[in-house]
Amino acid sequence: MIDCDVHVPEPEVEELYQYLPQHWVEHVQQAAFKGPRTSYYPPLVRRDPGLAVEQGESSLDALRRQVLDRDGVEMAIVNCLYAIDSLHNPEAAVDFARAANDWLIEEWLARDDRLRASMVVPLQLPEEAAQEIDRVGGHPGIVQVLLPVRTEHPLGSRINRPLWAAIDRQRLVAGIHYGGAPGKPPFPSGWPSHHFEEHAGMAQVAQSQLCSIVVEGVFDLFPETRVTVSECGFTWLPAFMWRFDKEWRNLRRLVPWVKRSPSAYLKDHVRLTIQPLDAPPTPELLVDVVDQIGSEEMLLFASDYPHLQIGDPATELLPRLPEGLARKVSGENARAWYGR
Repeated sequence: MIDCDVHVPEPEVEELYQYLPQHWVEHVQQAAFKGPRTSYYPPLVRRDPGLAVEQGESSLDALRRQVLDRDGVEMAIVNCLYAIDSLHNPEAAVDFARAANDWLIEEWLARDDRLRASMVVPLQLPEEAAQEIDRVGGHPGIVQVLLPVRTEHPLGSRINRPLWAAIDRQRLVAGIHYGGAPGKPPFPSGWPSHHFEEHAGMAQVAQSQLCSIVVEGVFDLFPETRVTVSECGFTWLPAFMWRFDKEWRNLRRLVPWVKRSPSAYLKDHVRLTIQPLDAPPTPELLVDVVDQIGSEEMLLFASDYPHLQIGDPATELLPRLPEGLARKVSGENARAWYGR
């Protein structure tokens, strides 16, 4: 089993001192600025209380005990949702992204060879994000570039071409993940009143990003591009592909560079993690959704550790799938997709 979405805590700023330029250390010590302080999750709903760190145990020890040492787990991809995109100072965004990546490599990847990681980038600065990808993207433990699903500009926008070019050069996966702090509303209709609305609507934001990436021609410009969508659900995928294909047949003259049906691009270039499990009331209907996707390669196992979710894919989905498909979802798809 390969767990494709495991969360590690965002670093405290003091943990980054050895990786930051000295002027930032002095600035943090002498001013109110402490680096990214925004969280993509409200503090009261962030973690499963049953997965607490025990006394005298480090976060890495807890991750080993609760994830890596479970029967059948071969590897885990860790995500650190350090909100670099919330920083408006460009120099701070660049330097804190560099520090966070160096910290992730030294404090996590170097200490357990079963871990792989998503690097963070200053997404609001595509040229500088590309430089950071080239700086650490060759590390054997870095397999993915973390891109929050909420962004200042749609991910497919030509503004982000340097970002996609760097991801392509380094042969990394673009990991579109729940969250984001760009300072803009998550919906075209404006700001919601409650986090519940934002959380429930995140699948729609993921759909808009996939639409942007396909329609703007990212997969045509960079034919080897791979995208993983994490923590945005997957049961919406069949209806989204059907509608996407229908509109392309009607309006394809507006985007002549999109040579194939959108669903064909998605099946070749996109994978989705299965947690959160947005399951219908009858378990058999969930298996129908997997069949409607029309591909056995698109789903990747993820625990979303340590976030508390309703529905455990290891017990509610995998046992109900045909044995060959269950093997693909639990590990074979991820091994082929990430290739490291």
